[in-house]
Amino acid sequence: MVATVHLSPGKDKSLRRLHPWIFSGAIDRVKGKPELGETVSVHSAEGDWLGYAAWSPQSQIRARIWSFSQRDSINAEFFLSRIRAAQELRSGLSLNSNAYRVVAAESDELPGITIDRYDNWLVCQLLSAGAEYWRDAIVAALRECFPECSILERSDVDVRRKEGLEPIVQVLHQQANATFDDSIWIQEHGIELGVDLLKGHKTGYYLDQRDSRQAIMKYAKGKRVLNAFSYTGGFGVFAAHAGASEVVNLDVSESALAQATLNHERNQLPAPTNQQIDVFEALRQFHHTGERFDVIVLDPPKFVDSKANLMSACRGYKDINRLACMILKPGGTLFTFSCSGLLSGELFQKVVADAALDAKRPMHIIERLFQGADHPVRTNFPESLYLKGLVLRG
Repeated sequence: MVATVHLSPGKDKSLRRLHPWIFSGAIDRVKGKPELGETVSVHSAEGDWLGYAAWSPQSQIRARIWSFSQRDSINAEFFLSRIRAAQELRSGLSLNSNAYRVVAAESDELPGITIDRYDNWLVCQLLSAGAEYWRDAIVAALRECFPECSILERSDVDVRRKEGLEPIVQVLHQQANATFDDSIWIQEHGIELGVDLLKGHKTGYYLDQRDSRQAIMKYAKGKRVLNAFSYTGGFGVFAAHAGASEVVNLDVSESALAQATLNHERNQLPAPTNQQIDVFEALRQFHHTGERFDVIVLDPPKFVDSKANLMSACRGYKDINRLACMILKPGGTLFTFSCSGLLSGELFQKVVADAALDAKRPMHIIERLFQGADHPVRTNFPESLYLKGLVLRG
């Protein structure tokens, strides 16, 4: 018999708006003893049925909704159907790449499940208790929907520990003709980029920035470009391809910068200038020495991991954007991003505006950038609009 979760009075409003998260403070009582990741039936304080959810007793998000339809059964066929729907959505997109997001967790009504495709490799992350509970069904569905693909699991993200799960990295399925030497080459808008599937950030690469990397080409010809938090140099490669006079990459990772150089070589582009350094320190040094750039890209890691540190994160965003404004040449272009879902686009714009004001550099927003279409935004889940970018000139 399915265990039931009963919400406290007044705590059902977000679920009635089809938001898929149930926090621990919203729960009044649980009838039954559900296992970690097991499906539970969720009810309002008045007894109304609200949805089927995955139970996660160690997480602040105590349950994640699988379905708001009582007609659904949460079984292997359910996951096959949802993954097929996600596959169908991507099939209609013109991504101009052989690397894209196949399943985007809550955006595809599969909370805790992230799956990216790199050519003929699928890299999956099962990050919630419910995803772990149904892992066999999920892998079986992937093999049916993508029979040509091998499957690597990269469930090595800290959030698994919050769910009571240990990190896992393993090959789940390998085609007989598939090779796996850690890194592969993908294609993106005609550019080739090397990806380390085993050790790279996220599932190997920042696929959500595909369109933004292409966007820099409009501004880079003949320009000196600073690529801060460069990782493996994607923005710099596209800038060089557009005819940038120089690309300077800043990152703390020696191996990432080495891959950036290889990416330039692979595409027969002039070598970048790489600096292994803390970005904040580098920007201060540039300001002190009077170095200036025509185009600056700020693509930092997530600064906000909880509501508790939102304000301190805003100070970090303001500081780095202020420094960038101070070393931007007059008439230059600043690409600045936040990938923090808890930071709204409105607040991010305010932070950047305050940074420009402090730097005494009035700026114009000339373009807004977001995650690619393969990372869809679900209207009932505003957190799915996590990547915000501004292109400014001043």
